[in-house]
Amino acid sequence: MSEPRSRLVRRVTTRGAAVVTATILWLGACAGEGEAGREADEPAQFALLTSGPVSDAGWYAGGYEGLLLLRDSIGAQVSHQQTRTPAEFDEAFRAYGNSGYDIVFAHGFEYQDAAIRAGDLFPDMYVVVSSGGRVADNVVPVTFTLEQASYLAGIAAAGMTRTGLVGMVGGVAIPPALGTFRAFEAGVASVRPDVRVLETFIGSWDDVSAAKEAAVAQLRQGADVLVHNTDAASFGVFQAVREATTAGDSAWVIGMNGNQNDVAPEVTLGSADLRLPAAFLEVAELWQAGELGGRPVYSGMEKGTVDYVPNPAVLDRYPPELLARIDEARRTILSGALNVPRVPYVEDEIGVQDGTGG
Repeated sequence: MSEPRSRLVRRVTTRGAAVVTATILWLGACAGEGEAGREADEPAQFALLTSGPVSDAGWYAGGYEGLLLLRDSIGAQVSHQQTRTPAEFDEAFRAYGNSGYDIVFAHGFEYQDAAIRAGDLFPDMYVVVSSGGRVADNVVPVTFTLEQASYLAGIAAAGMTRTGLVGMVGGVAIPPALGTFRAFEAGVASVRPDVRVLETFIGSWDDVSAAKEAAVAQLRQGADVLVHNTDAASFGVFQAVREATTAGDSAWVIGMNGNQNDVAPEVTLGSADLRLPAAFLEVAELWQAGELGGRPVYSGMEKGTVDYVPNPAVLDRYPPELLARIDEARRTILSGALNVPRVPYVEDEIGVQDGTGG
């Protein structure tokens, strides 16, 4: 692809809708900063590693959309690989490092150890680890405070449950996933402390059958609102809830890691939305400005990258007072008056039990 003399960067902000503002960044202004050593007419090179398919309508899909945004908005050359094992992680990092890539977005907590090794081998390449915990001069964790949105999802679940029992289906019990569930529980308890919350981790991000089995088990116990934190496996949770309602039961599902309201709109209450393209663009802008590296990048509600999004298709099913309660909690989080519970896992957070980062 040919590289224009200027790069069009679209600043994505989302509080209910995406607003795109065009800004021209001349390549010459970047020389000697984030793109030191790169010729003015050479495109940036960005890569994405995912350990699952980008067709999951959530975590992986959002990362891929972020990569495409960087291609389309700043003219970057981009590449994507699906890597499943630590050996494949190392091999992909070496391939991109030897090819002179500027940034590799390693999309998941599981990449952090391989990222440190790659950072040592290729000091001129930045490795950006989504939901990572380890930091180096050229290894940057991007910490999404998704628990803020998950807390609001808990409020929604507490306000909609009829049985007083709700459920959580997770993939692997890593700290970022645990954090969203602890926040969900806190959101539930803020409305109805009497509601019980079930929790199941299936040990996989992509096993649709296992996720469906876990969801069915929770529904059979009486749970009538389920939230997930999985990737492609989420389709099993949506399917279980859809089949339960078809059979005559009343049940809802809440999506996560993206706006999943369209996956099964008739049974989806809302989504703990993670707007990954906006976060990827922020990282690219920091790199262009020579400000990337040596510290984590936090991205949350205050930057418009996470929020709870009620499903418009079922908005009339929400009691007005419940929507008002969600809105008030959102304002309280944004003001700093409410620190949503989180599970610390970033090196500079260890020992901090509360707070939203920053």
